[in-house]
Amino acid sequence: MDKLECVLRAREMMENITPLKTDCGKCCGAACCQSDEDGQGGMVLFPGEEALYCQLPEGMQLTPYDDILPGLQLLTCDGACDRHLRPLSCMLFPLTPVVVEKDGKAGLKVMVDPRAYAVCPLCEGGVRGMDKAFVEAVRESGRILCQNTEIRAYLQALGVYFERLRNW
Repeated sequence: MDKLECVLRAREMMENITPLKTDCGKCCGAACCQSDEDGQGGMVLFPGEEALYCQLPEGMQLTPYDDILPGLQLLTCDGACDRHLRPLSCMLFPLTPVVVEKDGKAGLKVMVDPRAYAVCPLCEGGVRGMDKAFVEAVRESGRILCQNTEIRAYLQALGVYFERLRNW
């Protein structure tokens, strides 16, 4: 399956599901949609997803982001976007699927994105504190995304990147 098709299928799965049965943004004033004091913030696009942002809506900006893998793009916005235009990372937030190696075997894992702890109060409860249907949708999205070798490599690099963050 090509990478854009994988991303579109995963986005479709995540379109109408959230970490809580209610609007979690009401708990924290939509902190994940706000830039920090330096104007930093945003979401890394999955490989192939940049094709959906050839014409950026007003208030959105793309910048290169090579911290995880070369060639990735970071999408930033002014904090108020059409929910249908959100990148997949926003739909998955504060969780993310990663590919991790354990006992010499690579496997898919759903985890709290360590970068989310700074802005999301849901992180304290971990994966178990979120709606089970949301967690399962993130897991299934990860399975879909792993069907493309380039995205699978990204999810593996993301797992390594998170490990570096934890040990920093």
